[in-house]
Amino acid sequence: MELETQFIFEPLPPLADPVHDPFPDVANPLGPLAGLVGTWAGQGFNCIWRPNHTSASDHFLELNLTSDQLAFDVIQGQIPNRGLLQPDINMFGLTYLQQVSDKNLNAGLHIEPGLWVDIPATTDPKETPSVARLASIPHGTTILAQGTGSTSAGAPGIHQVGITPFTVNDPTALVPFAEQTLTKASKFRTSGAGLTGITQKMLDNPNSVLSDAIVGQQITTTTTLHVSTNEPPVPGGGTQNTAFLKGGAQGANARAARATATFWLETLQGETIPTQLQYSQIVLLNFSGLSWPHVTVATLTRQSGAPPAPVQVDPPIQAS
Repeated sequence: MELETQFIFEPLPPLADPVHDPFPDVANPLGPLAGLVGTWAGQGFNCIWRPNHTSASDHFLELNLTSDQLAFDVIQGQIPNRGLLQPDINMFGLTYLQQVSDKNLNAGLHIEPGLWVDIPATTDPKETPSVARLASIPHGTTILAQGTGSTSAGAPGIHQVGITPFTVNDPTALVPFAEQTLTKASKFRTSGAGLTGITQKMLDNPNSVLSDAIVGQQITTTTTLHVSTNEPPVPGGGTQNTAFLKGGAQGANARAARATATFWLETLQGETIPTQLQYSQIVLLNFSGLSWPHVTVATLTRQSGAPPAPVQVDPPIQAS
C-alpha cells in the first residue's frame, strides 16, 4: 500500500496554532508508531469459531498455523483534524497492508489494508495522547480501535487468553465445547493436514505461541500498542458489519462485536531499533446467542526498513 512519493498532507487553508507533538518524549512525530515502519514477516496461529449452516452443529472451530506479512509506510505530512470545541489538531500516521495465509495448506486467509495514527492530547474531550488503528476486512467488517502507546525496559508482559465462548455480554458465563479438546473427535473442527503442528497448549492459551517464541531472548526494550474498539482505554472506536454479518430479526450470521489488540515492538540486546514484532488480537463474533473468540497471534521479524529519522514539524501558523 505504498503511497506516491509526491503525496504530502497539507491542510487547505493551513491550520492556525494547531496542537501537535502527540508524544513529545519521542524524537519523532510518529511517537510510539515510529518503530513499525518497514516490512515484517513471520509465523503465528489463528483460531476462529465460525457459524455452520448445513449440519447438526451451529459452529465449526477452524485452526490455522499461519504465515504473516505486514508492511508499514509513512504518511508524509501532518494530518489535520479541525476542531469546534477546542483548537485544531495535527495527527501523524502510517498506512499498512497485512496478508495472512494458512502455512500448512498454502491458502490465503486474510488481507487487511489500514492506517495507524497517533493523536495528541485533547481538551474536549479531555484525553491524553493516544494511538488508533483503522482497519478494513474483506469479509465485511471495518474497525476503529483506539488506545495507548508506551515504551518500557525489558520483555513484554504477555498474559493468558482463552477461546471458550460465552453468553453475549456476560464473559463469566462460559460455554465450553468438545472441539476445544484435540483428543476428542469432532467433525466440526479442522482436521488432517490442517492440524499439522497445532497442539493442545495452543488451544488452551493461544498467547503461549508468543511466550514460547521469545524464550531465551534478551529483549532490552518493548514498545506496547494496545487498542480496543470499546472503552476503555479511550472513549472512541467501534465496529461496523455488512448486512449479511449483522443479520436480521432472527439474529446475526456472525457480527464482529468487539476487537482488542496488543502489538509489542521489541528491541533485542545489541540492536538499536525494534527488529521483532509480536501481536495478539481477539475479535468477538456474536451468533447463536454466544460471543465466540476469534484469536490471532504472530511473531514477525523486520525484513526491511527502519524507523524514520526525527522530522522537524512546521511551526504553527499564527492567527491574525
